[in-house]
Amino acid sequence: MDVVDTDVLVVGAGPSGLALAIDLARRGVRALVVERGDALSPGSRGKGIQPRTLEVLDDLGVLDAVRAAGGPYPVGLIWQDGVPQGEHRMVDEVEPTEAEPYAGTWMLPQWRTQEILHARLRELGGDVVFGRELAAIAQDTDGVSASFTSGPPVRARYAVAADGGRSTVRRELGIDMTGETVDPNPFLVADVRLTGLDRDHLHMFPPRGDDGGFTVIFPLAGTEDFQFIAQFPEGTDIDLSLDGVRKVVATRTHLSPDDVTELRWASNFRPRAALADRFRVGRVFLAGDAAHVHSPAGAQGLNTSVQDAYNLGWKLGAVLSGKAPESLLDSYEEERRANAAAMLGLSTRVHRGETQRGKETRQLGLGYRDSALTEETRAGLADDALHAGDRAPDGRRGGVRLFDAFRGPHWTLLAVGTDAELPPLDGDLVHPVRIPAYEAYGTGVFLVRPDGYLAWAGGTADGVAGYLTRVLGR
Repeated sequence: MDVVDTDVLVVGAGPSGLALAIDLARRGVRALVVERGDALSPGSRGKGIQPRTLEVLDDLGVLDAVRAAGGPYPVGLIWQDGVPQGEHRMVDEVEPTEAEPYAGTWMLPQWRTQEILHARLRELGGDVVFGRELAAIAQDTDGVSASFTSGPPVRARYAVAADGGRSTVRRELGIDMTGETVDPNPFLVADVRLTGLDRDHLHMFPPRGDDGGFTVIFPLAGTEDFQFIAQFPEGTDIDLSLDGVRKVVATRTHLSPDDVTELRWASNFRPRAALADRFRVGRVFLAGDAAHVHSPAGAQGLNTSVQDAYNLGWKLGAVLSGKAPESLLDSYEEERRANAAAMLGLSTRVHRGETQRGKETRQLGLGYRDSALTEETRAGLADDALHAGDRAPDGRRGGVRLFDAFRGPHWTLLAVGTDAELPPLDGDLVHPVRIPAYEAYGTGVFLVRPDGYLAWAGGTADGVAGYLTRVLGR
């Protein structure tokens, strides 16, 4: 049987695998995405897209489709014995600003997010090969070899495990996960069609008696479906059939069993938080749920997964194109494992009611100040000032929209409110941009990484060429 040759093998066609494949495709990297299922996975699952992830999706070219297909979270309506008791907002209302143009959490069922990402990948000339379950994976000094239960083996220079919380790749690599049970009580989550509830609210039903816990019914924006979530006492054997879901709806709400007209997907889970002990072994990387498993509270899992891909994509692209040494890849685990650990802690605190869904959950404050890739040359900055390692804000100055200037696979050398001379650099690698003074940045010179974070910052451009030589060998 002939061996399929590619640059990067991506195992798993969930949000992280698809986002990574898109980022690689636009950089001209050959990536093969394999998925053990016969189609993209069904179910609403992770339905909340945070503002920072919306910025990533903007750069990947799918924001318009995501905005057209979804909608904002509606206000919650609390019910008791069939009577509305009042409203509760689960997600803070936040107004967009020039620097932060996508303010609130956007609701989009995960199956639809995956469809949009898959369509974008196909636009770029890539695709997913379905029905390819991984059997074994091994590596040597030159690459990775993978075999499957059906179909030809694959040889790649690198591989990425994006195959979920029960990752076969992670198991083959012998990587353990360290974690805890967030909640011993199991949950039912189902996508249903039903009548008797409006689609202008998410509907909240407090526990009644000793039936186990709360119930929430979300109208899924852009669809005719509702997501039904119910908590049960520890040890409950949850019935995932249509009749089983109907029974729970009738027991927990004022709706009748027949009001549930269709069951489209159902699953059960017990919330846990777990972090892979390593995000990389040689030429194989872990991303998404293969690397970290979250409670769904706070909508952090899918978002952290997409941002894993966004961090890894430009680094693999630079190394494979010869624009950076392989040592650049060492920064992936350093940067992403620390962020995943922080988001796991946040998800757990939200689940347990120890913190609210607010500024932290929007992920705009995440950054890489302590990364080996970060160099801040200015002294005496206040902690709340913009530092190297922080997310680069958006804005419009001098006829330039910054997110448009950053868009694409290049680095950006941004001079803000200064006439400082910019060194001659490889124009294909680094795009120079000058704008007038802008309060979100102050004044100075900033080197923006391809993933929209400040790699280097200074009062002048002195030292930026040395930074690029150190990091990229350029």
